[in-house]
Order: sequence, then structure tokens, then C-alpha cells
Amino acid sequence: MSTDQDTAVRPFHLAVPQAELDELRLRIARTRWPDELPGAGWSYGVASPYLRELAAYWADGYDWRAHEAELNELPQFTTTVDGQNVHFLHVRSPEPDATPLLLTHGWPSTVHDFTDVIGPLTDPRAHGGDRADAFHVVAPSLPGFAYSGPTTAPGWGTRRIAEAWAELMRRLGYRRYGAQGGDFGAIVSPELGRVAPDRVIGVHLNAPPNASAPLDPAERELLSAAERAQAEANQAWWYAHSGYATQMGTRPQTVAYALNDSPVGQLAWNLEWFVDHDPTATRQALPSRDAVLTDVTALWVTGTAGSAARLYREIAADGWGRPAPSGVPTAVAKFLGDRAIRTLAELSNNVTRWTEYDTGGHFASLQAPEPLVADIRAFFRTLR
Repeated sequence: MSTDQDTAVRPFHLAVPQAELDELRLRIARTRWPDELPGAGWSYGVASPYLRELAAYWADGYDWRAHEAELNELPQFTTTVDGQNVHFLHVRSPEPDATPLLLTHGWPSTVHDFTDVIGPLTDPRAHGGDRADAFHVVAPSLPGFAYSGPTTAPGWGTRRIAEAWAELMRRLGYRRYGAQGGDFGAIVSPELGRVAPDRVIGVHLNAPPNASAPLDPAERELLSAAERAQAEANQAWWYAHSGYATQMGTRPQTVAYALNDSPVGQLAWNLEWFVDHDPTATRQALPSRDAVLTDVTALWVTGTAGSAARLYREIAADGWGRPAPSGVPTAVAKFLGDRAIRTLAELSNNVTRWTEYDTGGHFASLQAPEPLVADIRAFFRTLR
């Protein structure tokens, strides 16, 4: 990783011009809606009635300013790492001996997803917890996403992001720290442990990757009969749901024109992963519509939906195979709807804790914030 000349850490305050919000509402109102096959529901993609209702709320009920103010209540900064602007939250605990913890979000998320967990993590006493479980939280926006975007050069894949995170924590004065992530954060966080094994004390994951990847014969032999059946079901599910990922992993610029021009088009694209099923038939706790719209709005007002899509191409260039084994202690919290398989996770990670929940979903900080916080606390309690 190259060395930056500018290592300054600058305060950041979010203030979207009202004219941009007004234009957004006009664009939503002028949406040119496509037809839909009768009775198709969610089988061909995002269902029109669901999207129309959500778009109407976005235009006439959703309050961006409330969520903007919520983020601005947290200390925010930007700095330049390896030539890239990096935005991050840095919320220090009132407990001086708190454990530093770096949180990494995924796609199509933003750091807004962490607003419900930062308080309990940084100040457990104020939320009915033990002061010994306190964390100093650092939560960067992924390169290319919202306030860290856009990326201005290729190559921002998993390892480069992990190296940037290690530099960020060094710059903030943290010598030893933990890492936590879900979705793409569950790819970057273990890699941070590989990049800086002498600094990362432990890695906590929800929604770890590679559970739906094709198995080679040697891997298949390691699995129990139940795990093989799950792996086959995972692959079938991914084949039916991976169109968006294939597009972004191969030709992200093509879809970027539509994402950057149509807010409802961007909303539908993001719903491919936020709501990847019929929401009337799931047992998962769905993300709130405000949470979904806040992430979409953050990408819209920064013009970074296309830049964020490039992450899939960059990580595909790194290779989707299983990374080298890591010796860093790793915990996995498997929430309802996740497809993680322990034997596969253990091929690349030193899994010392594995907990399964019958609630939540893929976006645990939005769908199961209390169990997620409790699991993070319990894991790092063993490493103090």
C-alpha cells in the first residue's frame, strides 16, 4: 500500500442541500413504471406493489433530515488512506479501558446501519450492561460508498481495504483491537486479521461468506450429510438470486447509469439484497423501511451507487475462493436466513465460538441489534 502525504484526520458534518432532496422527490414522482406479469409476485424480482408503496413513502413520508441528524450526533471524520477519501465514525466509550472495535458494513449498506448498536457497544452501563464490555467504536464507510466515495482508481478489493483499515487504526492510535462485520464486512474483517495478526485480537462475524460457493471434492468429503444438503440448497438458492451480483461483479459501469439516474431504479436494485424474498412469507425480522431508505438516500445524494457496485468487480478480481487460514480467534453469529456452514467457515477461520439464532436476518445490526450486541460482548469478553 502506498504511503500518503496527507494523513490529517478532518471532522465531517453531513448536510445535504435541500435542493437535492427536492429534486429526489420530483424524480420519484416522475418514475416511468414497467409492467408486471399478473400473479408473478416476487418470483421475477422485486414485486411492483411493494416497490410502489415504498417509493410513495419515500417521496411523501420519509424524513431524511431526522436520519441525517442522527448520524451527526456521532463524531465523524474523514482522512486519506492510500489515495482514497475514507469517512468513518469514531465513537469513544466513556470507559477509558474499553476495547477498540472496528465495524465494517456491506452492500448495499452504509454506516447508518450501525446507529442502533453503537450506543450499547460504547456505553453498556447506559444500556443495562457491564462496563467491562465497553468498546471504542470505529466504523468506516467502505471505499466507494456514500461519504467515502466515489473510488477514483481500480483495485479496491478485500486486501486493499483491510490494509487501509489497519492504517486507519494505526493512525487513530489503536495498537490492539477487534474487528466485526457482516455481508462484505464478513469478508473484510477476517482479512484484517490476516493483514495485521499481531494487532487484531479477535474477529466477530455475522453472515460469513462462501457458504453458497461450489464445493470441490475434497471440501465435500469434509461435510456431514446435513451440511452437504445445506450446501446444495445454498447453491440452488444463490443461482436463483445472484443476477445482481453477476452484473456488478462483471459489468458494474453498465448498471451505474441506471442507478445514478433513477432513484426508484436504485431502490429496486438495492431491494434485491435487502428484501430478497417475499416479505409476507418470511420469518425474518425485515429491516425497517426507514433503514432501507436511509441507505438508498445516502447513496443517492452522494451519487455513489455505481461506485459502490464496483466493489463486486474488485472483489471478484481478487477471487471468490476461500482465503488462507487465519489463526485469529473468530466468532460466528448465525442469524435466521443466513446460510453459513461451520465446516466451511473453519477452512479459513479459527472459529472458537459459533452461535445460531432463530431471529434476525442477514443484516443483523438492523434486524437483530440486541442479540448481535450481546454476542459481540460475549465473544470479546473471552479475549480480555
